[in-house]
Amino acid sequence: MTVETVARDEAVQDLAWPEGTCHGCGPANSDGLQLKSYLSVTGDQLVATFGPDAIFNSGVPNIMYGGLVASLIDCQAMWTAIVSAHLAEDRPLTDDLILYVTGELNVGYRKPTPLDQPIHLRSWVEGKPGRKTRVTCELGPDDTVTAVGDILAVRVDG
Repeated sequence: MTVETVARDEAVQDLAWPEGTCHGCGPANSDGLQLKSYLSVTGDQLVATFGPDAIFNSGVPNIMYGGLVASLIDCQAMWTAIVSAHLAEDRPLTDDLILYVTGELNVGYRKPTPLDQPIHLRSWVEGKPGRKTRVTCELGPDDTVTAVGDILAVRVDG
């Protein structure tokens, strides 16, 4: 699989794992968040946009609950590791999906994340993907970063 063969107009979750039931990003979980991630134009990042709802408030008006921020970063990071591994191994996303789970999730909350505007995520692999893959993810509205995730993704064998 090369960067050129990944459909940029189709979410990687829908393409690779339509039966996925993850609460954050599973296409088959109608009660979930339905995060949709896409390969960037440059092919070295995943990008996503999430439309939050007032039910995700932190108890303070128009400020997103920190657990939701962490959940969005977590899902985005796992898909970043998955796509990067498939690209590195020249494997299509539609064949034997390479799976990762969270080994570490560290979130730095820089500013409150608002609920009244779309939230953008941008993530990339630090170094090369492997059994343990380090991912960085930035989250926030428009050109503002309100949280940064440093994630260790661990490949699931089998």
